[in-house]
Amino acid sequence: MSQDVHGDPRPEREAEPVILLDLALVLAEHLRILIIVPLAAGLIALGIGFLMTPIYTATARILPPQQQQSASAALAAQIGPLAGFLGGAAGIKNTTDQYVTLLKSRTVLDAMIERFKLKELYKMEFTVDARRALEGAIRVSAGLRDNIITVEVDDRDPKRAADMANALIEELRNLTNTLAVTEAGQRRLFFDTQLKQAQQNLTKAEIALRTSGVSEAALKTVPQSALEAIARLRAQITAQEIRLASLRSYMTDTNADLRLALQELAALKAELAKAEQNSAGSASGEGAQYIARYRDFKYHETLFELMAKQYELARLDEAREGVVIQVVDVAVPPERKSRPRKAVTAVLTTIVVLFLTMLFVLMRHALRHAAQNPSFAEKLGRLRTLIVPRRAQRP
Repeated sequence: MSQDVHGDPRPEREAEPVILLDLALVLAEHLRILIIVPLAAGLIALGIGFLMTPIYTATARILPPQQQQSASAALAAQIGPLAGFLGGAAGIKNTTDQYVTLLKSRTVLDAMIERFKLKELYKMEFTVDARRALEGAIRVSAGLRDNIITVEVDDRDPKRAADMANALIEELRNLTNTLAVTEAGQRRLFFDTQLKQAQQNLTKAEIALRTSGVSEAALKTVPQSALEAIARLRAQITAQEIRLASLRSYMTDTNADLRLALQELAALKAELAKAEQNSAGSASGEGAQYIARYRDFKYHETLFELMAKQYELARLDEAREGVVIQVVDVAVPPERKSRPRKAVTAVLTTIVVLFLTMLFVLMRHALRHAAQNPSFAEKLGRLRTLIVPRRAQRP
């Protein structure tokens, strides 16, 4: 009686073994299909693997240049306000991702297409199609810890695959020689532009000064040292404004360094205004014109010297970083093909087809078993009526 009151749990516990046994019986009834179909699919995949053209993968590894603090950053203290500009530009950054992007750039890919005649090799009419095919044959990755860049190239010819991998590195070098990639190169390019502009302004100021002649009376009234001091202050103000333009590119107005630079600029301007006020009114007529031109000449001369010094330092730093790309492993023709992997493909195909065949057998058995239920048969008939047109159901 206790078993009737509390229920007998044994039928529920025996339900799962009965279901598993039924599934095993269904699979056993179709054992021949479960063996023949997956094996046939695996053999077909193996045969297709033998028919496919083998692909070889060549690998090269390079070490991109590591940013270092340049010598000019330490020597910049000699020229006052420009030291802050160089200090902001000398931050050490990881350029590995930059070189990975350059290896995949259109310039490098188009050079590879032209070098190896890839349009004829890939039998493509347009460069854009050959470029897309080349992108699919190239894989570039960078190590997270060692920053070593790995270049892999797939091709049907093992020697050509190795040549293309090595050529990619050569084309990367050619591209970096035309770009200011490093910190020193960026400073060299910046100061090259500033130096040319300063030289043009200095030439104009010198011509203007020569046309005014020499006024000894003006020099006695306003000493030459005072004029040079004013010109030096104006040059320092210009350099400080260059520094502020650089800081504003990556700092907000509330940054402490930017606010300090603004205070330094205000102090320089106040000092310049005081110096000009002391020298004002000391000469008139031709003497005042000569003083203005002489002061302008000394300003451009001082600014030209500052830019020339920094340009030379940047060139020295860039020359020191001349070997920007170091080859760790040169690509060699691979001895074994990378794909197709016939054995692996055949095994995976067999496993996948076996799983799908088992699923098909079990679903077909479940549908047949459910069709014996009158309610299910009625719903199935209504579904067929709705899906299949009535005209198609007529004999």
